[in-house]
Amino acid sequence: MFIDLSDKTAIVTGATGGIGLAIAKGLARAGATVVITGRDQERLDAALARLRDAAPARKFRGVLADVATAAGCKQLIAAQPQADILINNLGIYAVRDFFEIDDDQWEEMFQVNVLSGIRLSRHYAQGMRERGWGRIQFISSESALNIPAEMVHYGVSKAALQGVSRGLAKVLAGTGVTVNSILPGPTRTEGVATFLASMAEARGVSTTEMEALFIKENRPSSLLQRFADPDEIANLCVYAASPQASATTGAALRVEGGIVESIA
Repeated sequence: MFIDLSDKTAIVTGATGGIGLAIAKGLARAGATVVITGRDQERLDAALARLRDAAPARKFRGVLADVATAAGCKQLIAAQPQADILINNLGIYAVRDFFEIDDDQWEEMFQVNVLSGIRLSRHYAQGMRERGWGRIQFISSESALNIPAEMVHYGVSKAALQGVSRGLAKVLAGTGVTVNSILPGPTRTEGVATFLASMAEARGVSTTEMEALFIKENRPSSLLQRFADPDEIANLCVYAASPQASATTGAALRVEGGIVESIA
């Protein structure tokens, strides 16, 4: 299958590292002009350099904006008024005891993980609808289906994304604009690597051993039996953004290694 996005412009939020950067790289290699966002200029510049190394013939642009806020979303929209592909990847997670998650932490989780994507989709979907083509993705998580006891607020925010995605797909029915949520499982990003390293140090094991222990203890139903690489998540996202995925909309697309105990 040859995916050609050479006439498309894609926005990927939270793309200075991890899954977002991998998605941006994959879209660029398929020919898209890629716009990424970040809150820190140094990290944004470093991400752009990595993208140019990975796909030197492609066009990239960075927008310095905190799209977890309404003001940051307005900054991005002003800098890039239209797009053909929107990947709502920005997200945070935090391990917290449920009884210690206060209102401010719940609010922050929803502002970053849910409302950022809603605000941007509300704007960019209108242009896509007018042009009769578009792709919107919300990066959810297997935690939306298997709410983790150690971070209930995170799981709930990711479940909300699936609701938004399905609802928006209905709003855009028959317009040529597809909307899907993507459900990764445990993925070996920079942030996760740091998290695992701290756990490994506390337990006196290597990071590699800690990865295996994490899967065994926290995701025992995994069929993959390992952490995914960000590029493995990006591969599905690139396909879902392609013309070939024109009949896939309103779906929760799982790339979680078989963790979810369901055949549906």
